[in-house]
Amino acid sequence: MSSPTSSSPRGSARGKRAADRPPSRLRRGRRSVAVEPPPTPPTLPVAPVVEDPPFPGPGRRMLATWFGVLALGCAVLAWSAVNGIWHHNQTLRAIGAGPEWIDGVGSVLVVTALAWFLGTRTAGRPLISAGLAFVLGVASLLVGGRVLPTGAAVMTCVIGSVYAVMVTVPAVTWLRSVREVLVSTVVAGITAFAAVGFEPTVATERFDLAALFLALGLVFTIVYRLGAGLHGLGRRGLIVVAIGIAVLVLTLAYAELLRRYGAQSFVSSILDFTDWTTDRIGAFPRPLVVLLGIPALVWGTHVRARRRQGWWVCAFGVAATVPLATGLVSPDSSYADAGLRAAYSLVLGVLLGYLIIRADLALTGTKGRGGRRAEEAGPHRPEPRRFAEL
Repeated sequence: MSSPTSSSPRGSARGKRAADRPPSRLRRGRRSVAVEPPPTPPTLPVAPVVEDPPFPGPGRRMLATWFGVLALGCAVLAWSAVNGIWHHNQTLRAIGAGPEWIDGVGSVLVVTALAWFLGTRTAGRPLISAGLAFVLGVASLLVGGRVLPTGAAVMTCVIGSVYAVMVTVPAVTWLRSVREVLVSTVVAGITAFAAVGFEPTVATERFDLAALFLALGLVFTIVYRLGAGLHGLGRRGLIVVAIGIAVLVLTLAYAELLRRYGAQSFVSSILDFTDWTTDRIGAFPRPLVVLLGIPALVWGTHVRARRRQGWWVCAFGVAATVPLATGLVSPDSSYADAGLRAAYSLVLGVLLGYLIIRADLALTGTKGRGGRRAEEAGPHRPEPRRFAEL
């Protein structure tokens, strides 16, 4: 049986009258009070949500400008190097001869650009950093002497070596870690040419140690903020940092003690082995770079893909970038010797870093090849782009 309100004419009329009925009234005693329905709140327009970029960085135009300054400085240094080779050849002495101060100009341009890149990468004051580097570089060219050019060369090595570590990005695999090491090596090589351009008067051992200790102080100051301080290291991180410091101190102290107080026969045997190796392959790799600097960069960039404490490991990468940056400062060092020495150190250090990564994954990583592939493909710790602020 159909409902009267739905199918019959009477039901339809009743429903129509109910829809047209005024608001209901409540009786309170003898008075009736109208009950209005609650007002509908007005619909406000929803503003679009604009998210800030998670990793701010310099504008493209500003970045292109400073890359142009760096490229111009490298071109001037390359021209100066070619002129130096030409001047050693009697038949080409008159070709391409340029002013003696041209290499200094290239060095000033390079160190100014590197200072700006380092200030931008570390969220500092890039224009102030670049301005100070420019003033010191120009003063060393105008005043001359021994102190200012040497100080400018040390400053160049420190800035370039630290930036060579800061410019790296996390690496999920060993091959990507090798790519980051190559990027650091290129920056350190540019720094080496810029340091030579100031023509410093140096004692090689003192110059290397001064640049290394200053670079360590600067990079640890930066990493202290990036790695969430010492309290964020944990037991494993403290062990890693302690091992890195021990390797650094033992390597430097052993070389100094051997040079000063070693037995003459033992020192002579080491020097003979170094000379024999150099005669066979053209150069001898640097122990500090092989044992500490390059493995720290390889392993540190790999750890940074999972934990920010990997920055503490990367900090020891200056043990590689500083010797590479000061490789041309020695008066008896040529371009070929420095290049071969860097290449041999790079190959051996990368292989040692591979062994360290495999040992780390075997002890702390996911077991099995499938598990490692899944870990590499999964989400990782985000970090800014290569030229953005950290």
